[in-house]
Amino acid sequence: MSQVIAAAADLNAPPVTKTLADFVSTHPSQGWSAEVEHEAHRTFLNWLGCAIGAAQHESVTSSLAAVQEFQPAPQASILGRKERVDMGGAALINGISSHTFDFDDTHLKTVIHPAGPVASAILALGEHINTNGRQIIDAMVLGIDVECRVGNAMYPDHYHRGWHITGSTGMLGSAAACARILGLDTHKTMMALGIAASQPIGMREQFGTMTKPFHPGGAARAGQMSALLAKHGFTASLRALEAGRGYMQTVSTKNDWSEIDRDLGKSFEISLNTYKPFACGIVIHPAIDACAQLRAQGVKADEVERIELRVHPLVLELTGKKTPKTGLEGKFSVYHGCAMGLIFGQAGESEYADDIVNRPDVVALRAKVNATTDSDISEASVDVKAILKNGKEVHVFVKNAIGSVENPMSDTNLEQKFTSLAEPIIGKQKTAQLISALWNLGKAADLKQIIQLSTPN
Repeated sequence: MSQVIAAAADLNAPPVTKTLADFVSTHPSQGWSAEVEHEAHRTFLNWLGCAIGAAQHESVTSSLAAVQEFQPAPQASILGRKERVDMGGAALINGISSHTFDFDDTHLKTVIHPAGPVASAILALGEHINTNGRQIIDAMVLGIDVECRVGNAMYPDHYHRGWHITGSTGMLGSAAACARILGLDTHKTMMALGIAASQPIGMREQFGTMTKPFHPGGAARAGQMSALLAKHGFTASLRALEAGRGYMQTVSTKNDWSEIDRDLGKSFEISLNTYKPFACGIVIHPAIDACAQLRAQGVKADEVERIELRVHPLVLELTGKKTPKTGLEGKFSVYHGCAMGLIFGQAGESEYADDIVNRPDVVALRAKVNATTDSDISEASVDVKAILKNGKEVHVFVKNAIGSVENPMSDTNLEQKFTSLAEPIIGKQKTAQLISALWNLGKAADLKQIIQLSTPN
């Protein structure tokens, strides 16, 4: 019976692999609006800043040491460090670095962090084969479209099953983008997607550990290798994505095929990309925003009797850690996020240091936060009420947090975020020069300036 069901599912599915491969290989360079082009530059700038900012983190040092065990040829650079390794190793490490602070971009429709797998792969490949900036931007827009359209088709079922959707779709975006950089035709791009389809990476069980940022790095490396294998004639199923026992129907019972080709080549998923003002899971952002607003209204932590939150059930499912002990655990605690918003009015990477997470006043305020779920509240919203010791109540409702599509970070906000991340690693002068170079990446004759400025003196 199962064979009959699989066969029927196979027959009913459209040619997803071919549709996406043809799109990636034939869509014209810069074949989109000025708004999409600008968003692509915002995405790359945000990703690079996150990667540089975490360059000295222990997870990056550990992964670099592991890669160096292979004695790799120095083909590509590690952002924010002086070491160079093979391009697969660079894709892995830069992908890990870009997600280590949980500060990277988010496609809110699917909660995919799209740039990590794609940008990490193509920058390393592009440095090795000497591509220009236009090729990087083109490949990133198209690769992100592939991973997010596949994610659209499967979300939320695929995510609820336990897959970390950034890693488990990211290898497709990486493969597509690298195929574009390599100039592969439709057939070989189909092979690249097919090879990548056998390499989904990442389970949500790993959230709060170093293995979570491994997922976009692993996806970057897997997709890059898939494209290189395809370039040299390695083969895969022509229906690897859509077949009854192919990738999409194996990892998800929901497959809305219309999400694959709806306005394909006319609208681009990168237009829906968002950027984090807070260095933690995206579903905590409304609560941090709300508590920062309480602070701005004059509410002080030592005046609070308790804080009542109403949140979507997914918020507690993902970030319900009441007593985090480390910075990584704090990034998955809506309770810690509330404390950060009220005490500091912000939640950057420094607010997720281990000593802050364990600071007595922070611990005390976290204990006063009560969260209840309400499925009528959007994942993007929160209802917060602070009950003060004098009996006064202060209420804030956040429909869309800062950083969302509806309430986006400005270019100036992104530059400030980039500076806060990069300046401690590469210095003030290089940071300013790098920001300018990144806004003009699509016009760059090569990647040499970007690489040089991303490396410490």
